[in-house]
Amino acid sequence: HEDPRNGESPHRSSKKPKFSSNYIPESEIRDEFSHHQPRVARINNGSFGSCPGSVLAAQRRWQLQFLRQPDAFYFNTLRNGITASRMIIKDLINADHVDEVSLVDNATTAAAIVLRQIGHSFAEGKFKKSDTVLMLHCAFQAVKKSIQAYVTRAGGSVVEVRLPFPVNSEEEIISEFKKSITEGKSNGRKIRLAIIDHITSMPSVVIPVKELVRVCREEGIDQVFVDAAHAIGSLKVDVKEIGADFYVSNLHKWFFCPPSVAFLHCKKANASSDVHHPVVSHEYGNGLPIESSWIGTRDYSSQLVIPAVLEFVNRFEGGIEGIMERNHEQVVKMGKMLAESWGTNLGSPPEMCTAMIMVGLPSRLCLNSEEDASRLRSYLRDCHEVEVPIFYQVTKDGEDGVRDNDGCITGYVRISHQIYNTLDDYEKLRDAINQIVKDGKTCKMLCIE
Repeated sequence: HEDPRNGESPHRSSKKPKFSSNYIPESEIRDEFSHHQPRVARINNGSFGSCPGSVLAAQRRWQLQFLRQPDAFYFNTLRNGITASRMIIKDLINADHVDEVSLVDNATTAAAIVLRQIGHSFAEGKFKKSDTVLMLHCAFQAVKKSIQAYVTRAGGSVVEVRLPFPVNSEEEIISEFKKSITEGKSNGRKIRLAIIDHITSMPSVVIPVKELVRVCREEGIDQVFVDAAHAIGSLKVDVKEIGADFYVSNLHKWFFCPPSVAFLHCKKANASSDVHHPVVSHEYGNGLPIESSWIGTRDYSSQLVIPAVLEFVNRFEGGIEGIMERNHEQVVKMGKMLAESWGTNLGSPPEMCTAMIMVGLPSRLCLNSEEDASRLRSYLRDCHEVEVPIFYQVTKDGEDGVRDNDGCITGYVRISHQIYNTLDDYEKLRDAINQIVKDGKTCKMLCIE
């Protein structure tokens, strides 16, 4: 069936693994994640991900193999191991060729790779100083800093697309995106790069990337970079269907790799262009996949365990696709449970979330600043053993936000669901918030003993 969050390709790889017909027993899941700190309601998989014990064991085997004989490992093993991992990713994302897939540390590194070449074009006069880069206003902070480091200091400008939140439909996002394109092209300027999140981090919303990429092509935008840090392992990724020039996703967030590793897909048209790893080694000039496979002596084990990760996910019914479906179903169910208990709302329709969802917090908490959000998060962690990100929703002057029975909702939790989570985790969060409200406390009154 088609996934409305991304689109389904008719492509079916002959190398696609056959999935087990049985669920992995709950006892095995507990064993795989027994290294997690006990009693903590860990409902923030979206920030750092999670790595099962069997994959950690595989990582340790790679590390020991290197330490036993580093020279033999470098000359005989490393390149082939990374290529095998890239082949798996190539099939998972429906890329045309393995040479389009590079393994890098994380999405932040990929942003530096893409924005560095844009910055060089400004600095070398290929682009006019007034030309622009387009991005969502809620883009990840590291991406914004990379634009500052590589683009604006070279003379380029930035136009931010305001993401409506709470959001009710994809059309709202598409409409705002088109308005910002008009702004970016004003006064004869050209938009040299559009940066589009596939799943925004905070607040978490699935963005209609295929439609936005299509709009970019129609509007003559030079290149499109999709920052999909949360995508692989939480929704179907088909880079040919999406059609961006660059697409990055972390493998340690939702695909069970140890930190840190990500893939960067570059379309063939860009494979031979001036796209290089920012850390220059003796492999410079041999293409980004090879440059990325050696940036000096470091631990490459997180890139080498991808076959072990595939083996792990195939122990579940439906493999990674089955895991994605169940995580989505459960996070929606838990989000609705929390919203009903607190008398609040969801930040988006269920079809616009994956394994993360935004849930409104009671207005009686009086969450009125980033400091309040940070204080509440620390209080939940240290006093209730609940780990969950808190989002402060800034309301514009003259605009009425979403309200509960007591006032305007200005705070949201971003809950995640991964295979190790249980109902108890979310009930723990529910009860902690309800207790704070019952006690008549606001965020500013919370103190950590």
